Amino acid sequence: MDAEDLKQIKSAVRQLVHDVVIPREEQIDLEDRVPDEIRKAAAEMGLFGYNLPEEYGGLAVDMRGDVELSLEFGYTTPAFRSMFGTNNGIAGQVIARWGSEEQKQRWLPRLAAGELIASFALTEAEAGSDPAGLRTSARRDGDGWVINGNKRYITNAPWADLFVVFARSDAEATGGRGISAFVVDAKAPGVTVGPKDRKMGQAGAWTSEIFFDDVRVPGDALVGEEGRAYSKALTVLSRGRLHIAALCVGMAQRVLDESVAYAATAKQGGAPIGRFQLVQGLIADMYTELVAGRAMVREAAVRYDSGEDTAIGPSAAKLYCSEMVGRATDRAVQVHGGLGYLRTTPVERFYRDARLYRLYEGTSEVQRVIIGGGLLREAGMPRS
Repeated sequence: MDAEDLKQIKSAVRQLVHDVVIPREEQIDLEDRVPDEIRKAAAEMGLFGYNLPEEYGGLAVDMRGDVELSLEFGYTTPAFRSMFGTNNGIAGQVIARWGSEEQKQRWLPRLAAGELIASFALTEAEAGSDPAGLRTSARRDGDGWVINGNKRYITNAPWADLFVVFARSDAEATGGRGISAFVVDAKAPGVTVGPKDRKMGQAGAWTSEIFFDDVRVPGDALVGEEGRAYSKALTVLSRGRLHIAALCVGMAQRVLDESVAYAATAKQGGAPIGRFQLVQGLIADMYTELVAGRAMVREAAVRYDSGEDTAIGPSAAKLYCSEMVGRATDRAVQVHGGLGYLRTTPVERFYRDARLYRLYEGTSEVQRVIIGGGLLREAGMPRS
């Protein structure tokens, strides 16, 4: 995609966000659902497949383009981006990168059109960032497989049509070895989706548990090589971390804009509170960290697309920007004072929404391990 095409798509996304989504944010938060007309508008714009290959109906946006669009997605409720995030990201990318041609032809065009929703089913009670505790199993049964186990915190699971499921296909293997990926129809016998999780924030972005009880899948449900799926999960998660970092920058821009507008007009003692130097200091800190984060994700995207850095840079961006947006939303509530603690104020909602960014797709602690360990290995330190 050339720069002019990307510019036009970004402009259209910005208009959709400002004209259609932002006016419905409070409704989405209260009802815990995204209105159907917003989903339809996003599908018509091609947002369910903007990262998927063009030959399967997507827009084939690279990482630099993804970052630019994510800056716009992040400006509003995370539920908006969550609708199409797994299709483009961690679920859709597994099929697009390692699926067979038959799998691509079967699933990607309908994912890109928004006709189907895919979920990425990796996390378990004892297996999040560390695969050692992964208990979901896949055993051979004739020409197919039988899957047993359960997953938790799975985004879009309550309305997903298919799951990209990670299961241990080699019971003797440990750690990340012996794990395979399968495309599982959500309506397959033995698949049960639990009730929606009740979360602190990010209302409208649904997650839940999934249970697999003797779920039989055909041999062609296997994605890529048997027993080699965990490294693929890490690859798509790395891209996803940079995407999340850009969303954090978008949210930080929104709460800065809300805070500047409020401080310029709200009065104490007959004067705008923006005249108080400590309020100016809060705004200055928000702005300074925001522009640093924006520059960081753009630079990391360039290095990702070139292949120069597809691991440490995304983790560093995700670490910094997810921590940064937490500070930004906290300062925004402080600028708004008592009003910032009311549910009717946008910054209160973003304060709750931002907290999850430091947890999913790798906690801040995990990002520090990836960054530190990666740098030391580059310096010659052997793996343990």
